[in-house]
Amino acid sequence: MHILQIYKDYAPVLGGIENHVRDLGEGLAARGHRVTVLVTSLGRRTSVEQPLPGLTVIKAARALHLASTPLSLAMPRLARALRPDVVHLHFPYPPGDMVYWQMPERAPLVVTYHSDIVRQRALLRVYRPLLGLTLRRAARILPTSPNYLASSPFLRRHAARCSVVPLGIDTGRFAVPEPRKAGGFRARFPGPRLLFVGRLRYYKGLHVLLDAMPALRAELLIGGSGPERANLEAQAQRLGLASRVHFLGDVPDEDLPALFQAADVFVMPAHLRAEALGLAQIEALASGLPCVSTELGTGTSYANLHGVTGLVVPPGDAAALAAAISTLLADPALRARFGAAGRQRAAELFSRQRMLDLVEAVYRDVLT
Repeated sequence: MHILQIYKDYAPVLGGIENHVRDLGEGLAARGHRVTVLVTSLGRRTSVEQPLPGLTVIKAARALHLASTPLSLAMPRLARALRPDVVHLHFPYPPGDMVYWQMPERAPLVVTYHSDIVRQRALLRVYRPLLGLTLRRAARILPTSPNYLASSPFLRRHAARCSVVPLGIDTGRFAVPEPRKAGGFRARFPGPRLLFVGRLRYYKGLHVLLDAMPALRAELLIGGSGPERANLEAQAQRLGLASRVHFLGDVPDEDLPALFQAADVFVMPAHLRAEALGLAQIEALASGLPCVSTELGTGTSYANLHGVTGLVVPPGDAAALAAAISTLLADPALRARFGAAGRQRAAELFSRQRMLDLVEAVYRDVLT
């Protein structure tokens, strides 16, 4: 098959959806499909890359950036020159809908529905008619968890054409012990060690976790960069936490397994449902690391099952977050039990192999 994926960014841009688009493209190409990924470039020139046989990444010249959305006037023209068997749109990216609707021969449309539009309410008011049209036209819609399908007002009316396909990772990579690297992290941060990994965005709830830190006897390692970093560093200073909260910046991919292995508890404190699943939490589960997350009605509490792989608390509640973390820090046996269950859950539900199998089955189905 020739598969066209459409989204706004691609590696080396960091982010959960960007990583998913890359992994899906590389995985499908390795299985013998022809994959074209159409995204925007970071500059005003179009470039074409072929990172692997069978995989072409077209980065269309970017015209401007508005409401967290890069716009490219070249994207529709480039898409019209392609003749894919399947178009796979990653939502939310409203310009991607417009690109699809301008293609002269519309192949079956598959939409991975990563998240509702949460913050940009003015954009949503304008975009809602096009969103409805795209979802009605889609041959198949792929929410990343049954929780999101049940809770999204936009998905429920299209449930008959929805197939849940969780994002997948290379779970085996996180299960391989790296004692030397992990020991280096432990020596650097004596602990106990709480860990967060991800982009520092408004919906991640890190300000709530910082509010919980005065009640905890632990160090917090924050891996990642993003627009909220300066605000979070200032908050840590105000709370007198500078010596116990460590901003690590973007952690090299090859060091991530050891960082997870060095931690005692992974914390995902997101307070808004823009956090749809959380690949970093899945990486923590695959590493055998117990998790504390929040109940958003999204995939965060599908990945991390309360009382099975970790603990789930209400969003925006610093006291509840601190209590759950304290419970885990005080009970090594409970951490070990949750960690073993998390590793098993990651292998069963969130492997890259399973994700590729499910997506391939969807493509075959919509083409019959």
